[in-house]
Amino acid sequence: MIYAIKARVADTGAKTWEFRAQKTMYGGRRIAEGDIVFVFASENEGGQGLVARGVVASSRATPRKPAPARQTPRVSIVVKRTAAAKRRLGRAELERFETPATRTAC
Repeated sequence: MIYAIKARVADTGAKTWEFRAQKTMYGGRRIAEGDIVFVFASENEGGQGLVARGVVASSRATPRKPAPARQTPRVSIVVKRTAAAKRRLGRAELERFETPATRTAC
């Protein structure tokens, strides 16, 4: 499977990244070793958008806490970089694809 992760990436040039207790969406709790991941450095935390493509080296589900009853599933993964982004792909670059319908949805 192919996944995307948007998180704080301190070292964009690293060969591996460890992401701990990340929230999952769209079936992300099923992420497993060997899956492809596109790594986005969160622009909300000073990142630049797409950083690299990688492969999941290891994954494990984060245990749920006793409360509250409804919790977003979380996983911890280690990603090995396989390719660096050739050009910037962030909000500014994606803005030209925005439509009036998507503007109100975000």
